[in-house]
Amino acid sequence: MKTGAYKLFEDPRDHREYWYIKIRGKNRSGAVDSVTVFAHNLNYAEKIVDGELDQTDDESHEKYCFDNDTTMCDRYGGLYQWAEAMNLPSECNAKACASRIMPNHQGICPDGWRLMNYDDYYIIVKSTDQYSEAMRSQGGFYGSNRTGFSGTGAGYRQSSKKQFVARLRVMGWYYPGEMEEDGVIYPRMGTLSTTKDGWQTEDAAANDTKLDGYSVRCVMVNQE
Repeated sequence: MKTGAYKLFEDPRDHREYWYIKIRGKNRSGAVDSVTVFAHNLNYAEKIVDGELDQTDDESHEKYCFDNDTTMCDRYGGLYQWAEAMNLPSECNAKACASRIMPNHQGICPDGWRLMNYDDYYIIVKSTDQYSEAMRSQGGFYGSNRTGFSGTGAGYRQSSKKQFVARLRVMGWYYPGEMEEDGVIYPRMGTLSTTKDGWQTEDAAANDTKLDGYSVRCVMVNQE
């Protein structure tokens, strides 16, 4: 469960503030471990992109706002395609780029922070026995938030239909990694859902395209 009070971090790039928290659980070896993670979805970019378009400007950070409504970014954070979240060239949405993923991969997170990975998720999940429900926020996302993770039902941008879906029902995020199945490259990712309360394996939900738009959570590199 959450082991400390929320603290505030200001992103020096745009001066947005994010609450973060240290969550103590068990890692995959069964040892007690902890992760310090944003309690908000990241909301950083220089450009907002219409949901009809892909994020292809490699000179600027880009994000989607649900329903192309900037107030939705304020409430739920931005939505990012895989390459944008990884802070890699947009061509990586169409080809394998696993060799460019570094340990403690920063991606679009601010300095001193990195993208949440599966090991982080595992620790958070294993901090309680409630799994998804304990990671979801109260109120609109129908959770207990016992972990302190404060997952929000941000929905996502569905690339096949170029539309925004599942607000208040789903939160998804890309992990810094890929997997290959039958010669096809898929992004590794995780989700929270109001209809599924279990916990996911490392390869779960990895059959989606890199061109969808999902949330980003950042983890402190040097844990407090």
